[in-house]
Amino acid sequence: MIELVVTKDGSHTFYNTELAVWHHSLHGALQESMRVFIEIGLWAKMQEKTTINVFEMGLGTGLNALLTALEATKKQCTVRYETIEAFPLTNEQVASLNYDKMLHISFLEKIHTASWQEWQDLSTHFSIKKTKANLLDYTFEYPIDLVYFDAYSPTTQPELWTEDVFARLYKAMNTGALLTTYCSKSIVRRALQAAGFTVEKHNGPIGKREILRAIKC
Repeated sequence: MIELVVTKDGSHTFYNTELAVWHHSLHGALQESMRVFIEIGLWAKMQEKTTINVFEMGLGTGLNALLTALEATKKQCTVRYETIEAFPLTNEQVASLNYDKMLHISFLEKIHTASWQEWQDLSTHFSIKKTKANLLDYTFEYPIDLVYFDAYSPTTQPELWTEDVFARLYKAMNTGALLTTYCSKSIVRRALQAAGFTVEKHNGPIGKREILRAIKC
């Protein structure tokens, strides 16, 4: 069962009662996504490139995709956004989220109602391809410039935080590409390093001391 929760910055998240996990930080879903994925990931790549290939591990609520689309328009940067999601939200669950209201836009529904398994242009600067797939079976369409690794925690989904998974991503990424994630556990750092990444620690969002950015050198 999925329950709607209001986080401390006023933005929504969902709580999965079966797995006992939240989709976003209770300290603030919006501020967490901005810090972990936009500030140390997307903004860094936008300083280097005008066309960016993003891969997100787990579409989830669509918040990361939404923020990316907004930044692409602001910065006049073209983003091709690939994402996989094994368990998409229902239309009712999407409609209950308040991200569009908080950001004074109307875009989240476009992300969630976009067709699966094919590319769709949702704006002048943002196109998306959503796939219902397992990461280990997924074939990447473009060399990746930026990975948002936003899977459930290693405690909940340990199979997704392994050296083999990160090595698969590493192989699909361009030289200089980045991977950002909210999880800074030592087992995750070691798995990233073993896969070939150079790993940096960065200050986290409110409520979290550190987050990680990994670089394919």
